[in-house]
Amino acid sequence: MDEQRTLTLEDILAFLPADDVQARQTLQRAYEIAEEIHRGQFRDSGEPYLQHPLHVAYLLAEGGYNLAMITAGLLHDVLEDTRQRSPDSLREQLLQEFGKEVLTFVEGVTKLDRIEAHASSDSERHRDAQELESLRKMFIIMAENDLGVIFIKLADRLHNMRTLDGLQADPERQRRIARETMQIFVPLANRIGIWTWKAELEDRAFRYLNPELYQHLVQLLEARREEREAEVQQHIRQLRDALAAQGISADIKGRPKHIYSIHRKMRRKNVPFSQIYDTEGIRVIVATVPECYQALGIVHGLWIPIESEFDDYIAKPKSNGYQSLHTAVRVGNNKTLEVQIRTREMDETAERGIATAHWLYKESGVRISPQMREYINQLRQNIQEVTHDAEDAKAMLEEMQADLFEERVYVFTPKGKVIDLPLKATPIDFAYHVHTDVGNHCRGARVNGRWVPLNYQLQTGDEVEILTSRASTPNRDWLSEELGYTQSPRARQKIRQWFRQQSREENITRGRILIEQEIRRLGLELTLEDIAALFSKHYQRLEDFLVAVGTGDISNERILNRIEEYLQQQEQPILEAPEVEEQEPPTRPQIEAPMNIHGAGELFTRIARCCNPLPGEEVIGYVTRGHGVTIHRRDCPNVSRLEREERERLIELEWGVEKESAFPVQIRITAYDRSRLLHDISTVITSEDLNMLKVNTGKRDRYNVLPIFITLEIPNLAKLNRVINKLAQIRNVIAVERYV
Repeated sequence: MDEQRTLTLEDILAFLPADDVQARQTLQRAYEIAEEIHRGQFRDSGEPYLQHPLHVAYLLAEGGYNLAMITAGLLHDVLEDTRQRSPDSLREQLLQEFGKEVLTFVEGVTKLDRIEAHASSDSERHRDAQELESLRKMFIIMAENDLGVIFIKLADRLHNMRTLDGLQADPERQRRIARETMQIFVPLANRIGIWTWKAELEDRAFRYLNPELYQHLVQLLEARREEREAEVQQHIRQLRDALAAQGISADIKGRPKHIYSIHRKMRRKNVPFSQIYDTEGIRVIVATVPECYQALGIVHGLWIPIESEFDDYIAKPKSNGYQSLHTAVRVGNNKTLEVQIRTREMDETAERGIATAHWLYKESGVRISPQMREYINQLRQNIQEVTHDAEDAKAMLEEMQADLFEERVYVFTPKGKVIDLPLKATPIDFAYHVHTDVGNHCRGARVNGRWVPLNYQLQTGDEVEILTSRASTPNRDWLSEELGYTQSPRARQKIRQWFRQQSREENITRGRILIEQEIRRLGLELTLEDIAALFSKHYQRLEDFLVAVGTGDISNERILNRIEEYLQQQEQPILEAPEVEEQEPPTRPQIEAPMNIHGAGELFTRIARCCNPLPGEEVIGYVTRGHGVTIHRRDCPNVSRLEREERERLIELEWGVEKESAFPVQIRITAYDRSRLLHDISTVITSEDLNMLKVNTGKRDRYNVLPIFITLEIPNLAKLNRVINKLAQIRNVIAVERYV
């Protein structure tokens, strides 16, 4: 539907059965209230404001959602925009006329709208922090309300993105809305499984976040468009005839081309536009699952299949219930064609989302499956758990994206119950998912009948058994991202909760030991008080800081990041080569990047922390005042929001091939001697892609304890911390520290 089309109530009523008089009267009354409240109001585009709720309700009706959600779509802004009437009286009217469910939906969306308005009106100085905090509050509201609020808000956001051109006078606001859409609403639509909304939200956000690349891809798609469409129609006719010859009736249509999906695949596979298979595609809809596989055989008989491009999401559905067969074949002139094959039910699920059934059948009396109910309950529980007690908005956003928006693994308990966990989840994640006590007293795990380490990454289909002991308690290493013992926010929160329950004195002592251990291990010329001062904004007293460290509220990685930032601000190299007579110590900062700079000569360069570009990604440089060139991804939001005069400081860059700067660092390992000890140590060092310059061993004492001295080339403090942590996990190793 054209997003600029002027809608009327009749467009929405057309989705209802003609004989459902009560539903039509309900929507008629909701329309009258919305028209009264929004009378005289206009959007930034100049159109009457009433068009916005009409479009939101249309999207919900088109998606097949229930009457309460469509009604709430018409009314979702009335509590926010009322001027002449009291919100309390209007709220009472909504309750009396439409019931508690509609009022709950309207109030939930109203709260979300108020948070968005607060974020967009905040000062430039606090904008990023305020945006993150606003996102945190949005998640909390979604968790506290029926999940229907998410669907209404997605429809609201989709129409706002369709009409974002109305904010041409405020490009920064356009980018903020697009960035928020890409961070939050696209992953939400993906997790719930509303593919059509997800793809459109992605494309429209991409248009404002990277307009030049967006237009470039549009032009590539438009080139030979008519010729390509004619070829696709020819392939459809050929396949339909082949299916009919085998007695299969199918609905075959060209598949929509999504620009951001093409861009993402180009980056992921590092291939040009011409090698992306889904720029041309068809979708085959058949009646049954056996016909799906029969149709697949016919497709592979007609054209040459590309082996690496086949996925069976019917036998192995995606985490949000998506099912389909995907294949790519070579057609005439060696061109590629992507084919998707699914049943009508699968296609309906892909278009509307698996959780839609919760509302489609809520009032009809049709029972939804236990699997569907479990999926819906799990989604809501995940949102609630991640938002509970989350004080740091940025950390919570990262956890939300990891727990809700990434791929999942499905494992089994010994009794056969399926457990849904984040990708790369471990036995500890599994244990805390089963029960807090199981996690707190976990002492080991068996996967498929064999013992595995507690940081073993579970695979879909694994059967997991947790061994417990009342004497076992959580280890603070379980919170370390480097060691990989936990992936789920649920497990991390339960572990921190256990540490918080210990006495304050114990946590102070534990925090002091941990900080002093890091200072000694890494050979830092900083005191405990120096490090505490880096966190003085949130912890004014040393004891409070130590408690936060002891309970795990402040992670090792966060401490290291603050130390690195501090040393860089002081223009001190984080790692130095040993002092040699008549040799000057290195003067370049540790984060010098391997870059060639067009027309800029030998300038110092450093990687931007906001986007962390990787070799192979398109990058651009920003010339700072006195600190060389900061390297950003070309699509970095911070680059796109630069003012006109600041954009003059941008320069073109390309990745070079020089080796990253590294410094010799000596490490002392203390271990009980055994066979293959040095082999295991060298394996860890090799896995970290580090160069070992020298190895010496000291004298073994009477207890068979052996000191080992290793000199490594280390590029940065984070890498040093990572290799020390990994070496400390080797069997028989007692201690590992930097030897100064």
